[in-house]
Amino acid sequence: MARIQTIRTHTLIVILFSAFLSLETGCKKTEELPTPEVTVQAVHPEVGSISEQIAADATLAPLAQAAIAPKVTAPVRKFYVQRGSHVKAGQLLASLESSDLEAAAMDNKGAYRSAQAVYETTTRATALEDYTKAQLDLTQAKATLDLNQSIVAARSQLLAQGAIPGRDLDTAKATLVQSQAAYDIAKQHFDAVQQVSREASLENARGQLASAKGKYLGAQAQLSYTEIRSPIDGVITDRPLFAGETAGAGMPVITVMDTSALLAKLHIAQVQAQQLTLGAAAEITVPGITDPVAAKVSLISPALDPGSTTVEVWLRVENPKGLFRAGTSVHAVITGRTAANATLIPTEAVQTAADGTTKSVMVIAADGSAHKRPVVLGIQTATTVQVLSGLTTTDSVITTGAYGLEDGTKVKVGAPDADKPDSSNTVDKPGAAKKADQ
Repeated sequence: MARIQTIRTHTLIVILFSAFLSLETGCKKTEELPTPEVTVQAVHPEVGSISEQIAADATLAPLAQAAIAPKVTAPVRKFYVQRGSHVKAGQLLASLESSDLEAAAMDNKGAYRSAQAVYETTTRATALEDYTKAQLDLTQAKATLDLNQSIVAARSQLLAQGAIPGRDLDTAKATLVQSQAAYDIAKQHFDAVQQVSREASLENARGQLASAKGKYLGAQAQLSYTEIRSPIDGVITDRPLFAGETAGAGMPVITVMDTSALLAKLHIAQVQAQQLTLGAAAEITVPGITDPVAAKVSLISPALDPGSTTVEVWLRVENPKGLFRAGTSVHAVITGRTAANATLIPTEAVQTAADGTTKSVMVIAADGSAHKRPVVLGIQTATTVQVLSGLTTTDSVITTGAYGLEDGTKVKVGAPDADKPDSSNTVDKPGAAKKADQ
């Protein structure tokens, strides 16, 4: 029994010793495993210029447009243009049937000429004749009065000398009273003709002439409405009727657009509009046109749109060859504020905290570990962002691979996996960090 007990003891010792050796070996192997490293892509911040890009959808509108509608209802006699015809301001585009209006204009023209003749007669004959007759009557009455006054004076002397009887003087005085009354009447008539009658006759003649002229001009205007002319230079974009169809008063029969330049009308936020100035550079992307088209800001609305509280902005796009068409939907990008000598990093390097406002980046320390660093950003574009504070050009900023990376994780800069889309190609990005930096 003692021998069996001894064998069991030795066996237990061997097992424990073997377990101890296995545990020690496992610990050594664990300690010998290298710390894992995460492969990332990184860049150095660069100093350069960056401009704010304000993007919005817009619709092209003509520089000027006129939907021409006649003022009279009449059948269309003839069209002189087709859709697509280029026209000049004042050019005749169409004519309406106007026989009745021509007759009315001719009738009023005759009445106008008649009124002119009456006016000439009144001013040069009738009124002058009345004035002359009244003047002659006054002169004759004055001569008769003077004669009778001299007779009364002479007979008064003769009566004083006893040469004539008293009844002769009385007769002369009675005749003098009659001639004085005749003179007063002639004087009043002359004054009336001179001041009232002549002016009234002339005014009546003027009124009749003005009335006849107004009717004639009205008839001429009605006749002119049957000729439809273009108010602007442009191109015919719509002509809904054909010759012989009736054009209704107030209904457009021809539309003219000035498309020598087009306006891209868009709405942007008030904060963005405050950064814009007239003449600011812009680009629009037109469907079917490969390259972006240059444009300029031509109008910034001084008031907000009451419905959306946005600001309407117009971009002028030159269209000398007529390549672009009004009504086309386009995408516009306006160059806003610009910062020179700015610290720039790729946009994808920026991480946003859960609060939506705090921004940070992952920076590689000298020992190869990644650390989160808060930054303050300025102007941002789709690919590049301005860093106002938090980075220097000597920092190495992780662009790809920083998502979900723990602070202090060992990293190494390397190329992206070949089987993954290369969304962070560092060739065109500011200050791409090289492997040699490690």
